Amino acid sequence: MQGLRGRVYTFGSYRLGVHGPGSDIDTLCIGPKHCDRSRDFFGSLCDKLKALEEQGTVKELAPVPDAHVPVVKFVFEGISIDLLYAQLAIPKIPDDWDINSNLILRNIDEQTIRSLNGCRVTDQMLKLVPDIPTFRLALKFIKLWAETRGVYSNVTGYLGGVNWAILVARICQLYPNASANIVVSRFFRVYSQWRWPNPVMLKEIEDDPMGLQIWDPRKNPRDRGHIMPIITPAYPCMNSSYNVSESTLKVMKEEWTRGDLLCQKSGTSDSLWQELLEPVRFFEMYKNYLQIEVTASCEEDHRLWEGWVHSRLRQLIMRVERFSYGILLAHPWAKEIYNEQEPLKTYYFMGMHKKAQPQGSTGPVSVDLRGAVQDFRLHVFSWPSFKPGMDIMVRHVKQKQLPEWVLAMTPPPPESAPASPEKPIVEETAKEDVQKREREEASAADLENQEAEAPVSKKRKSEGVVPDAPPKDDEDLQVVYGQQNNDDELKPEEIEVGERNGKVSQDRQFAQADLLGYETDELQAPDAPDKGERKRVLIKLNKPLAAASVARQGQ
Repeated sequence: MQGLRGRVYTFGSYRLGVHGPGSDIDTLCIGPKHCDRSRDFFGSLCDKLKALEEQGTVKELAPVPDAHVPVVKFVFEGISIDLLYAQLAIPKIPDDWDINSNLILRNIDEQTIRSLNGCRVTDQMLKLVPDIPTFRLALKFIKLWAETRGVYSNVTGYLGGVNWAILVARICQLYPNASANIVVSRFFRVYSQWRWPNPVMLKEIEDDPMGLQIWDPRKNPRDRGHIMPIITPAYPCMNSSYNVSESTLKVMKEEWTRGDLLCQKSGTSDSLWQELLEPVRFFEMYKNYLQIEVTASCEEDHRLWEGWVHSRLRQLIMRVERFSYGILLAHPWAKEIYNEQEPLKTYYFMGMHKKAQPQGSTGPVSVDLRGAVQDFRLHVFSWPSFKPGMDIMVRHVKQKQLPEWVLAMTPPPPESAPASPEKPIVEETAKEDVQKREREEASAADLENQEAEAPVSKKRKSEGVVPDAPPKDDEDLQVVYGQQNNDDELKPEEIEVGERNGKVSQDRQFAQADLLGYETDELQAPDAPDKGERKRVLIKLNKPLAAASVARQGQ
Protein backbone atom coordinates (compact mmCIF):
# COMPACT_ATOMS: atom_id res chain seq x y z
CA MET A 1 0.00 0.00 0.00
CA GLN A 2 3.03 2.30 0.30
CA GLY A 3 3.23 4.84 -2.50
CA LEU A 4 -0.43 4.54 -3.40
CA ARG A 5 -2.27 7.81 -3.39
CA GLY A 6 -5.20 9.59 -4.97
CA ARG A 7 -5.67 12.91 -6.69
CA VAL A 8 -7.83 15.94 -5.86
CA TYR A 9 -9.12 18.30 -8.57
CA THR A 10 -11.35 21.35 -8.54
CA PHE A 11 -13.99 22.11 -11.14
CA GLY A 12 -17.01 24.34 -11.66
CA SER A 13 -16.88 28.07 -10.89
CA TYR A 14 -13.63 27.79 -8.91
CA ARG A 15 -11.75 26.13 -11.77
CA LEU A 16 -13.31 28.53 -14.31
CA GLY A 17 -12.14 31.51 -12.28
CA VAL A 18 -15.61 33.01 -11.75
CA HIS A 19 -16.11 32.18 -8.07
CA GLY A 20 -17.08 34.78 -5.50
CA PRO A 21 -16.69 35.21 -1.73
CA GLY A 22 -19.72 33.05 -0.94
CA SER A 23 -19.22 30.43 -3.65
CA ASP A 24 -18.65 26.80 -2.78
CA ILE A 25 -15.69 24.81 -4.11
CA ASP A 26 -16.57 21.81 -6.28
CA THR A 27 -13.94 19.17 -5.62
CA LEU A 28 -13.27 15.75 -7.13
CA CYS A 29 -11.31 13.02 -5.34
CA ILE A 30 -9.91 10.28 -7.57
CA GLY A 31 -8.81 6.96 -6.15
CA PRO A 32 -7.67 3.52 -7.35
CA LYS A 33 -9.93 0.52 -7.73
CA HIS A 34 -9.43 -0.85 -4.21
CA CYS A 35 -10.89 2.34 -2.62
CA ASP A 36 -14.61 1.65 -2.69
CA ARG A 37 -17.15 4.47 -2.85
CA SER A 38 -19.58 2.98 -0.33
CA ARG A 39 -17.07 1.48 2.11
CA ASP A 40 -14.28 4.06 2.04
CA PHE A 41 -15.66 7.35 0.70
CA PHE A 42 -19.09 7.35 2.35
CA GLY A 43 -17.83 5.12 5.16
CA SER A 44 -14.41 5.75 6.70
CA LEU A 45 -13.94 9.24 5.18
CA CYS A 46 -17.34 10.43 6.43
CA ASP A 47 -16.53 9.00 9.87
CA LYS A 48 -13.39 11.13 9.99
CA LEU A 49 -15.36 14.18 8.88
CA LYS A 50 -17.89 13.51 11.65
CA ALA A 51 -15.02 13.47 14.16
CA LEU A 52 -13.88 16.83 12.80
CA GLU A 53 -17.46 18.06 13.06
CA GLU A 54 -17.45 17.28 16.77
CA GLN A 55 -14.27 19.33 17.11
CA GLY A 56 -15.88 22.27 15.29
CA THR A 57 -13.56 22.24 12.26
CA VAL A 58 -16.25 20.81 9.95
CA LYS A 59 -19.87 21.93 9.97
CA GLU A 60 -23.09 21.01 8.17
CA LEU A 61 -21.84 17.59 7.06
CA ALA A 62 -24.38 16.07 4.65
CA PRO A 63 -23.49 12.92 2.68
CA VAL A 64 -25.81 12.33 -0.29
CA PRO A 65 -24.94 8.86 -1.64
CA ASP A 66 -28.28 8.45 -3.48
CA ALA A 67 -27.93 11.58 -5.62
CA HIS A 68 -27.57 11.44 -9.41
CA VAL A 69 -23.95 12.39 -8.75
CA PRO A 70 -23.06 11.13 -5.24
CA VAL A 71 -21.61 13.94 -3.15
CA VAL A 72 -20.54 14.82 0.37
CA LYS A 73 -21.42 18.40 1.33
CA PHE A 74 -19.77 20.14 4.27
CA VAL A 75 -18.34 23.45 5.43
CA PHE A 76 -14.63 23.43 6.27
CA GLU A 77 -13.39 26.46 8.20
CA GLY A 78 -16.17 28.60 6.76
CA ILE A 79 -15.79 27.41 3.14
CA SER A 80 -18.56 25.30 1.55
CA ILE A 81 -17.22 22.23 -0.22
CA ASP A 82 -18.96 19.71 -2.48
CA LEU A 83 -16.76 16.62 -2.61
CA LEU A 84 -17.24 13.95 -5.31
CA TYR A 85 -15.45 10.64 -5.73
CA ALA A 86 -14.31 8.77 -8.85
CA GLN A 87 -13.22 5.15 -8.46
CA LEU A 88 -10.97 4.21 -11.36
CA ALA A 89 -10.33 0.68 -12.61
CA ILE A 90 -6.55 0.89 -12.17
CA PRO A 91 -4.43 -0.17 -9.14
CA LYS A 92 -2.37 3.04 -9.01
CA ILE A 93 -2.75 6.63 -10.22
CA PRO A 94 0.37 7.37 -12.35
CA ASP A 95 2.22 10.68 -12.12
CA ASP A 96 1.59 11.54 -15.78
CA TRP A 97 -2.13 10.79 -15.49
CA ASP A 98 -4.35 12.94 -17.77
CA ILE A 99 -7.92 13.49 -16.62
CA ASN A 100 -8.98 14.59 -20.13
CA SER A 101 -7.97 11.32 -21.77
CA ASN A 102 -10.81 9.03 -22.84
CA LEU A 103 -8.78 5.99 -21.79
CA ILE A 104 -9.52 6.63 -18.11
CA LEU A 105 -13.21 5.88 -18.80
CA ARG A 106 -12.60 2.17 -19.33
CA ASN A 107 -14.36 -0.26 -16.99
CA ILE A 108 -15.86 2.33 -14.61
CA ASP A 109 -19.44 2.76 -13.47
CA GLU A 110 -21.85 5.53 -14.49
CA GLN A 111 -21.51 7.36 -11.17
CA THR A 112 -17.76 7.67 -11.71
CA ILE A 113 -18.29 8.86 -15.28
CA ARG A 114 -20.67 11.57 -14.09
CA SER A 115 -18.26 12.57 -11.35
CA LEU A 116 -15.34 12.87 -13.80
CA ASN A 117 -17.47 14.82 -16.23
CA GLY A 118 -17.30 17.99 -14.12
CA CYS A 119 -13.54 18.45 -14.48
CA ARG A 120 -13.47 17.31 -18.09
CA VAL A 121 -16.26 19.71 -19.10
CA THR A 122 -14.60 22.65 -17.35
CA ASP A 123 -11.29 22.06 -19.16
CA GLN A 124 -13.05 21.70 -22.52
CA MET A 125 -14.94 24.99 -22.09
CA LEU A 126 -11.74 26.91 -21.39
CA LYS A 127 -10.25 25.42 -24.58
CA LEU A 128 -13.29 26.22 -26.77
CA VAL A 129 -13.94 29.87 -25.88
CA PRO A 130 -12.04 32.38 -28.06
CA ASP A 131 -11.30 34.92 -25.30
CA ILE A 132 -11.08 33.60 -21.73
CA PRO A 133 -11.01 37.00 -19.91
CA THR A 134 -14.13 38.17 -21.79
CA PHE A 135 -15.84 34.86 -21.10
CA ARG A 136 -15.09 35.07 -17.38
CA LEU A 137 -16.29 38.67 -17.05
CA ALA A 138 -19.55 38.00 -18.92
CA LEU A 139 -20.17 34.78 -16.98
CA LYS A 140 -19.68 36.52 -13.64
CA PHE A 141 -22.41 39.00 -14.53
CA ILE A 142 -24.80 36.34 -15.85
CA LYS A 143 -24.38 34.26 -12.69
CA LEU A 144 -25.07 37.30 -10.52
CA TRP A 145 -28.10 38.16 -12.67
CA ALA A 146 -29.46 34.60 -12.45
CA GLU A 147 -29.13 34.55 -8.65
CA THR A 148 -30.80 37.96 -8.32
CA ARG A 149 -33.69 37.00 -10.58
CA GLY A 150 -34.22 33.63 -8.87
CA VAL A 151 -33.32 31.29 -11.75
CA TYR A 152 -30.00 29.90 -10.46
CA SER A 153 -30.73 26.42 -9.09
CA ASN A 154 -30.20 23.20 -10.99
CA VAL A 155 -31.83 21.13 -8.27
CA THR A 156 -35.09 23.15 -8.41
CA GLY A 157 -35.43 22.84 -12.18
CA TYR A 158 -33.59 25.95 -13.35
CA LEU A 159 -29.94 26.05 -14.47
CA GLY A 160 -26.78 25.61 -12.43
CA GLY A 161 -23.26 26.90 -12.85
CA VAL A 162 -22.19 24.56 -15.67
CA ASN A 163 -25.40 25.28 -17.63
CA TRP A 164 -24.97 29.05 -17.50
CA ALA A 165 -21.27 28.65 -18.38
CA ILE A 166 -22.07 26.66 -21.54
CA LEU A 167 -24.71 29.19 -22.60
CA VAL A 168 -22.29 32.09 -22.18
CA ALA A 169 -19.49 30.17 -23.90
CA ARG A 170 -21.74 29.63 -26.92
CA ILE A 171 -22.37 33.38 -27.22
CA CYS A 172 -18.61 33.98 -27.01
CA GLN A 173 -18.19 31.57 -29.93
CA LEU A 174 -20.84 33.37 -31.99
CA TYR A 175 -19.29 36.78 -31.28
CA PRO A 176 -15.56 36.02 -30.85
CA ASN A 177 -14.39 39.66 -30.98
CA ALA A 178 -17.11 41.21 -28.83
CA SER A 179 -16.44 42.80 -25.47
CA ALA A 180 -18.06 41.47 -22.29
CA ASN A 181 -20.95 43.96 -22.29
CA ILE A 182 -21.82 43.07 -25.88
CA VAL A 183 -21.69 39.36 -24.98
CA VAL A 184 -24.20 39.98 -22.17
CA SER A 185 -26.53 41.90 -24.52
CA ARG A 186 -26.35 39.19 -27.19
CA PHE A 187 -26.88 36.54 -24.50
CA PHE A 188 -30.37 37.85 -23.79
CA ARG A 189 -31.19 38.42 -27.46
CA VAL A 190 -30.16 34.97 -28.66
CA TYR A 191 -31.75 32.90 -25.89
CA SER A 192 -34.98 34.91 -25.82
CA GLN A 193 -35.42 33.75 -29.43
CA TRP A 194 -33.90 30.27 -29.21
CA ARG A 195 -36.08 27.50 -30.57
CA TRP A 196 -36.01 24.91 -27.83
CA PRO A 197 -35.60 21.92 -27.80
CA ASN A 198 -32.84 22.57 -30.35
CA PRO A 199 -29.69 21.80 -28.34
CA VAL A 200 -26.97 24.26 -27.35
CA MET A 201 -23.58 22.73 -28.14
CA LEU A 202 -20.04 24.08 -28.05
CA LYS A 203 -18.84 21.48 -30.56
CA GLU A 204 -20.15 18.52 -32.48
CA ILE A 205 -21.09 15.52 -30.39
CA GLU A 206 -18.22 13.06 -30.36
CA ASP A 207 -19.06 9.56 -31.52
CA ASP A 208 -18.84 6.84 -28.92
CA PRO A 209 -15.42 5.24 -29.51
CA MET A 210 -15.69 3.37 -26.21
CA GLY A 211 -19.34 2.41 -26.45
CA LEU A 212 -20.54 4.77 -23.71
CA GLN A 213 -24.03 6.21 -23.96
CA ILE A 214 -24.10 9.76 -25.30
CA TRP A 215 -26.94 12.23 -25.78
CA ASP A 216 -28.60 11.27 -29.05
CA PRO A 217 -32.39 11.65 -29.42
CA ARG A 218 -32.25 9.66 -32.66
CA LYS A 219 -31.15 6.53 -30.79
CA ASN A 220 -32.30 7.12 -27.20
CA PRO A 221 -36.06 7.64 -26.78
CA ARG A 222 -35.52 9.12 -23.33
CA ASP A 223 -33.47 11.98 -24.80
CA ARG A 224 -36.40 13.01 -26.97
CA GLY A 225 -38.29 14.15 -23.88
CA HIS A 226 -35.67 16.74 -22.89
CA ILE A 227 -37.21 20.16 -23.46
CA MET A 228 -34.06 22.28 -22.99
CA PRO A 229 -30.93 20.30 -23.92
CA ILE A 230 -27.60 21.98 -23.06
CA ILE A 231 -24.93 19.49 -24.12
CA THR A 232 -21.61 19.13 -22.32
CA PRO A 233 -18.55 19.30 -24.63
CA ALA A 234 -16.55 16.46 -23.06
CA TYR A 235 -16.99 12.81 -23.97
CA PRO A 236 -19.41 11.23 -23.20
CA CYS A 237 -21.61 14.20 -24.15
CA MET A 238 -24.60 14.54 -21.82
CA ASN A 239 -27.56 16.83 -21.38
CA SER A 240 -26.65 18.99 -18.36
CA SER A 241 -30.16 20.49 -18.06
CA TYR A 242 -32.33 17.39 -17.76
CA ASN A 243 -33.99 18.84 -14.64
CA VAL A 244 -35.69 21.66 -16.55
CA SER A 245 -39.48 21.38 -16.76
CA GLU A 246 -42.05 23.22 -18.83
CA SER A 247 -42.79 25.51 -15.90
CA THR A 248 -39.19 26.51 -15.19
CA LEU A 249 -38.41 26.90 -18.90
CA LYS A 250 -41.26 29.39 -19.19
CA VAL A 251 -39.87 31.40 -16.25
CA MET A 252 -36.40 31.54 -17.82
CA LYS A 253 -37.82 32.55 -21.20
CA GLU A 254 -39.62 35.45 -19.55
CA GLU A 255 -36.41 36.52 -17.82
CA TRP A 256 -34.43 36.38 -21.07
CA THR A 257 -37.13 38.42 -22.82
CA ARG A 258 -37.07 40.98 -20.02
CA GLY A 259 -33.29 41.22 -20.28
CA ASP A 260 -33.42 41.65 -24.07
CA LEU A 261 -36.03 44.40 -23.82
CA LEU A 262 -33.97 46.23 -21.23
CA CYS A 263 -30.86 45.98 -23.41
CA GLN A 264 -32.76 47.38 -26.40
CA LYS A 265 -34.16 50.17 -24.26
CA SER A 266 -31.02 51.26 -22.42
CA GLY A 267 -28.20 50.21 -24.74
CA THR A 268 -25.03 50.01 -22.68
CA SER A 269 -25.80 52.76 -20.20
CA ASP A 270 -24.92 52.51 -16.53
CA SER A 271 -28.61 52.26 -15.61
CA LEU A 272 -28.96 49.06 -17.68
CA TRP A 273 -26.94 46.96 -15.24
CA GLN A 274 -28.92 48.24 -12.27
CA GLU A 275 -32.20 47.43 -14.01
CA LEU A 276 -31.03 43.96 -15.02
CA LEU A 277 -30.01 43.22 -11.43
CA GLU A 278 -33.26 44.45 -9.90
CA PRO A 279 -34.43 41.75 -7.43
CA VAL A 280 -37.53 39.83 -8.45
CA ARG A 281 -40.64 40.55 -6.36
CA PHE A 282 -41.66 36.90 -6.25
CA PHE A 283 -44.21 37.06 -3.43
CA GLU A 284 -46.22 39.72 -5.27
CA MET A 285 -46.31 37.99 -8.64
CA TYR A 286 -49.10 35.43 -8.12
CA LYS A 287 -52.41 35.04 -6.37
CA ASN A 288 -51.90 31.34 -5.53
CA TYR A 289 -48.90 29.68 -3.90
CA LEU A 290 -47.88 26.27 -2.63
CA GLN A 291 -46.13 26.42 0.73
CA ILE A 292 -43.92 23.40 1.50
CA GLU A 293 -42.90 22.92 5.12
CA VAL A 294 -40.09 20.49 5.97
CA THR A 295 -39.67 19.50 9.62
CA ALA A 296 -37.60 17.06 11.68
CA SER A 297 -37.06 16.24 15.35
CA CYS A 298 -33.36 17.23 15.61
CA GLU A 299 -30.88 19.43 13.82
CA GLU A 300 -28.95 16.63 12.11
CA ASP A 301 -32.09 14.89 10.85
CA HIS A 302 -33.47 18.24 9.71
CA ARG A 303 -30.36 18.98 7.64
CA LEU A 304 -30.47 15.57 5.93
CA TRP A 305 -34.24 15.60 5.43
CA GLU A 306 -34.17 19.16 4.09
CA GLY A 307 -31.52 18.25 1.52
CA TRP A 308 -33.49 15.23 0.34
CA VAL A 309 -36.78 17.11 -0.04
CA HIS A 310 -35.05 20.00 -1.79
CA SER A 311 -33.56 17.60 -4.34
CA ARG A 312 -37.05 16.19 -5.01
CA LEU A 313 -38.95 19.48 -5.46
CA ARG A 314 -38.74 19.25 -9.23
CA GLN A 315 -40.82 16.06 -8.94
CA LEU A 316 -43.59 18.11 -7.35
CA ILE A 317 -43.42 20.59 -10.25
CA MET A 318 -43.78 17.80 -12.79
CA ARG A 319 -46.68 16.29 -10.83
CA VAL A 320 -48.46 19.64 -10.76
CA GLU A 321 -48.12 19.85 -14.54
CA ARG A 322 -49.27 16.27 -15.04
CA PHE A 323 -52.17 16.17 -12.59
CA SER A 324 -53.53 19.50 -13.88
CA TYR A 325 -53.41 18.15 -17.46
CA GLY A 326 -51.09 20.96 -18.52
CA ILE A 327 -53.41 23.73 -17.30
CA LEU A 328 -51.28 24.79 -14.33
CA LEU A 329 -47.64 25.84 -14.24
CA ALA A 330 -45.45 26.25 -11.17
CA HIS A 331 -42.88 28.96 -10.55
CA PRO A 332 -40.61 27.66 -7.77
CA TRP A 333 -38.60 30.04 -5.60
CA ALA A 334 -35.04 28.77 -5.98
CA LYS A 335 -33.96 29.32 -2.35
CA GLU A 336 -35.08 27.80 0.91
CA ILE A 337 -36.54 30.16 3.52
CA TYR A 338 -36.08 29.96 7.29
CA ASN A 339 -38.07 31.47 10.13
CA GLU A 340 -35.91 32.36 13.14
CA GLN A 341 -38.71 31.34 15.51
CA GLU A 342 -38.88 27.82 13.99
CA PRO A 343 -35.29 26.47 13.94
CA LEU A 344 -36.25 22.94 12.83
CA LYS A 345 -38.46 23.96 9.93
CA THR A 346 -37.61 24.92 6.34
CA TYR A 347 -40.00 26.54 3.88
CA TYR A 348 -40.18 26.38 0.09
CA PHE A 349 -42.65 28.28 -2.06
CA MET A 350 -44.05 27.86 -5.55
CA GLY A 351 -46.18 30.38 -7.39
CA MET A 352 -49.09 28.80 -9.27
CA HIS A 353 -50.46 30.30 -12.47
CA LYS A 354 -52.59 29.23 -15.37
CA LYS A 355 -51.04 28.30 -18.68
CA ALA A 356 -52.12 30.36 -21.67
CA GLN A 357 -55.33 28.81 -22.96
CA PRO A 358 -56.36 28.47 -26.62
CA GLN A 359 -58.44 31.21 -28.10
CA GLY A 360 -62.13 30.83 -27.43
CA SER A 361 -61.76 29.06 -24.06
CA THR A 362 -63.51 31.08 -21.37
CA GLY A 363 -64.82 30.60 -17.86
CA PRO A 364 -63.16 29.79 -14.56
CA VAL A 365 -60.64 26.98 -14.31
CA SER A 366 -60.63 24.65 -11.31
CA VAL A 367 -57.57 22.50 -10.67
CA ASP A 368 -57.40 19.74 -8.06
CA LEU A 369 -53.87 19.27 -6.73
CA ARG A 370 -54.60 16.77 -3.99
CA GLY A 371 -53.50 13.81 -6.08
CA ALA A 372 -50.26 15.53 -7.10
CA VAL A 373 -49.38 16.44 -3.52
CA GLN A 374 -50.22 13.04 -2.09
CA ASP A 375 -48.19 11.30 -4.80
CA PHE A 376 -45.27 13.60 -4.06
CA ARG A 377 -45.49 12.89 -0.32
CA LEU A 378 -45.41 9.15 -0.90
CA HIS A 379 -42.38 9.66 -3.12
CA VAL A 380 -40.31 11.60 -0.57
CA PHE A 381 -41.39 9.33 2.30
CA SER A 382 -39.92 6.36 0.42
CA TRP A 383 -36.42 7.68 1.17
CA PRO A 384 -34.32 4.79 2.53
CA SER A 385 -32.80 7.03 5.25
CA PHE A 386 -36.19 8.22 6.54
CA LYS A 387 -36.42 8.50 10.34
CA PRO A 388 -39.37 9.03 12.69
CA GLY A 389 -39.99 12.72 13.26
CA MET A 390 -39.31 13.71 9.65
CA ASP A 391 -42.36 15.21 7.99
CA ILE A 392 -43.46 17.41 5.13
CA MET A 393 -46.65 19.44 4.76
CA VAL A 394 -47.86 21.18 1.62
CA ARG A 395 -50.40 24.01 1.88
CA HIS A 396 -52.20 26.05 -0.72
CA VAL A 397 -52.17 29.70 0.32
CA LYS A 398 -53.45 32.86 -1.27
CA GLN A 399 -51.03 35.74 -1.71
CA LYS A 400 -52.73 37.71 1.04
CA GLN A 401 -52.38 34.73 3.40
CA LEU A 402 -48.59 34.46 3.15
CA PRO A 403 -46.84 34.82 6.52
CA GLU A 404 -45.78 38.34 7.43
CA TRP A 405 -42.13 37.33 7.80
CA VAL A 406 -42.23 36.03 4.22
CA LEU A 407 -43.78 39.21 2.82
CA ALA A 408 -41.14 41.21 4.67
CA MET A 409 -38.51 39.63 2.40
CA THR A 410 -39.98 41.36 -0.66
CA PRO A 411 -37.60 44.12 -1.74
CA PRO A 412 -38.99 47.66 -1.91
CA PRO A 413 -40.00 48.96 -5.34
CA PRO A 414 -37.17 50.65 -7.21
CA GLU A 415 -36.99 54.39 -6.91
CA SER A 416 -37.06 56.39 -10.10
CA ALA A 417 -33.57 57.79 -10.56
CA PRO A 418 -33.12 61.35 -11.83
CA ALA A 419 -32.37 61.71 -15.50
CA SER A 420 -28.66 61.80 -16.23
CA PRO A 421 -26.61 61.62 -19.42
CA GLU A 422 -25.78 58.07 -20.38
CA LYS A 423 -22.14 57.03 -20.04
CA PRO A 424 -21.18 54.23 -22.44
CA ILE A 425 -19.17 51.45 -20.89
CA VAL A 426 -16.73 51.48 -23.80
CA GLU A 427 -14.99 54.61 -24.98
CA GLU A 428 -16.18 56.22 -28.21
CA THR A 429 -13.13 55.10 -30.16
CA ALA A 430 -13.44 51.54 -28.94
CA LYS A 431 -17.20 51.69 -29.50
CA GLU A 432 -16.73 52.42 -33.18
CA ASP A 433 -14.40 49.45 -33.52
CA VAL A 434 -16.88 47.19 -31.74
CA GLN A 435 -19.72 48.31 -34.00
CA LYS A 436 -17.59 47.72 -37.06
CA ARG A 437 -16.67 44.22 -35.90
CA GLU A 438 -20.30 43.48 -35.09
CA ARG A 439 -21.40 44.35 -38.62
CA GLU A 440 -18.76 42.03 -40.01
CA GLU A 441 -19.68 39.23 -37.62
CA ALA A 442 -23.44 39.64 -37.78
CA SER A 443 -23.95 37.88 -41.10
CA ALA A 444 -21.82 34.86 -40.17
CA ALA A 445 -23.20 34.54 -36.65
CA ASP A 446 -26.83 34.97 -37.72
CA LEU A 447 -26.38 32.45 -40.52
CA GLU A 448 -24.96 29.88 -38.09
CA ASN A 449 -27.77 30.41 -35.60
CA GLN A 450 -30.74 30.97 -37.91
CA GLU A 451 -31.98 27.42 -37.47
CA ALA A 452 -31.89 27.74 -33.68
CA GLU A 453 -33.44 31.18 -33.31
CA ALA A 454 -37.11 32.04 -33.58
CA PRO A 455 -38.31 35.23 -35.32
CA VAL A 456 -38.78 38.21 -33.07
CA SER A 457 -42.39 38.56 -31.98
CA LYS A 458 -44.21 41.56 -33.40
CA LYS A 459 -45.87 42.11 -30.03
CA ARG A 460 -42.63 42.93 -28.25
CA LYS A 461 -42.21 46.60 -27.36
CA SER A 462 -38.75 48.00 -27.00
CA GLU A 463 -39.88 50.51 -24.42
CA GLY A 464 -41.45 47.99 -22.04
CA VAL A 465 -40.27 45.15 -19.85
CA VAL A 466 -41.85 42.03 -18.44
CA PRO A 467 -43.38 43.17 -15.12
CA ASP A 468 -43.17 41.29 -11.85
CA ALA A 469 -46.94 41.45 -11.33
CA PRO A 470 -49.77 38.91 -10.89
CA PRO A 471 -50.86 37.54 -14.28
CA LYS A 472 -54.28 38.82 -15.29
CA ASP A 473 -55.43 35.41 -16.46
CA ASP A 474 -55.21 34.07 -12.88
CA GLU A 475 -58.26 36.04 -11.78
CA ASP A 476 -60.53 33.08 -12.61
CA LEU A 477 -58.13 30.32 -11.43
CA GLN A 478 -59.36 28.16 -8.56
CA VAL A 479 -56.86 25.83 -6.94
CA VAL A 480 -58.61 23.03 -5.06
CA TYR A 481 -56.34 21.63 -2.40
CA GLY A 482 -57.50 20.85 1.14
CA GLN A 483 -57.63 23.61 3.74
CA GLN A 484 -55.81 26.86 3.12
CA ASN A 485 -53.25 28.24 5.52
CA ASN A 486 -55.49 29.36 8.37
CA ASP A 487 -54.69 27.31 11.44
CA ASP A 488 -57.02 29.36 13.64
CA GLU A 489 -60.05 27.97 11.90
CA LEU A 490 -59.76 24.58 10.23
CA LYS A 491 -63.18 24.12 8.70
CA PRO A 492 -64.18 20.87 7.03
CA GLU A 493 -64.31 21.09 3.27
CA GLU A 494 -66.77 19.53 0.86
CA ILE A 495 -66.13 18.07 -2.54
CA GLU A 496 -68.66 17.10 -5.14
CA VAL A 497 -69.04 13.51 -6.28
CA GLY A 498 -71.17 12.72 -9.30
CA GLU A 499 -73.39 9.66 -9.54
CA ARG A 500 -74.89 8.65 -12.86
CA ASN A 501 -78.37 7.08 -12.99
CA GLY A 502 -78.24 6.34 -9.28
CA LYS A 503 -76.33 3.14 -9.98
CA VAL A 504 -72.71 4.00 -9.12
CA SER A 505 -71.94 3.52 -5.44
CA GLN A 506 -69.96 6.09 -3.50
CA ASP A 507 -67.87 3.37 -1.86
CA ARG A 508 -65.00 4.00 -4.23
CA GLN A 509 -65.09 7.74 -3.56
CA PHE A 510 -65.14 7.16 0.20
CA ALA A 511 -62.24 4.71 -0.14
CA GLN A 512 -60.19 7.28 -2.04
CA ALA A 513 -60.89 9.93 0.57
CA ASP A 514 -59.93 7.51 3.34
CA LEU A 515 -56.69 6.69 1.53
CA LEU A 516 -55.80 10.38 1.52
CA GLY A 517 -56.28 10.62 5.26
CA TYR A 518 -59.81 12.05 5.46
CA GLU A 519 -62.69 11.26 7.76
CA THR A 520 -65.78 11.29 5.55
CA ASP A 521 -69.48 11.81 6.06
CA GLU A 522 -72.11 11.82 3.36
CA LEU A 523 -74.18 14.98 3.03
CA GLN A 524 -77.14 15.73 0.82
CA ALA A 525 -76.39 18.53 -1.62
CA PRO A 526 -78.77 21.50 -1.19
CA ASP A 527 -79.78 21.47 -4.85
CA ALA A 528 -79.75 17.70 -5.33
CA PRO A 529 -82.90 16.64 -7.24
CA ASP A 530 -85.10 13.95 -5.78
CA LYS A 531 -85.42 12.34 -9.16
CA GLY A 532 -83.47 12.42 -12.39
CA GLU A 533 -80.70 10.72 -14.23
CA ARG A 534 -77.96 12.48 -12.25
CA LYS A 535 -77.84 13.52 -8.62
CA ARG A 536 -75.16 15.36 -6.67
CA VAL A 537 -73.67 14.07 -3.44
CA LEU A 538 -71.20 15.88 -1.22
CA ILE A 539 -68.51 14.23 0.87
CA LYS A 540 -67.57 16.07 4.05
CA LEU A 541 -63.85 16.15 4.67
CA ASN A 542 -63.32 16.33 8.42
CA LYS A 543 -59.51 16.17 8.35
CA PRO A 544 -58.09 18.21 5.46
CA LEU A 545 -54.91 16.80 4.01
CA ALA A 546 -53.23 20.20 3.95
CA ALA A 547 -53.46 20.55 7.72
CA ALA A 548 -52.86 16.90 8.55
CA SER A 549 -49.49 15.39 9.26
CA VAL A 550 -49.54 12.00 7.57
CA ALA A 551 -46.82 9.73 8.91
CA ARG A 552 -44.97 7.41 6.68
CA GLN A 553 -46.69 4.06 6.26
CA GLY A 554 -45.03 1.29 8.14
CA GLN A 555 -43.38 3.51 10.75
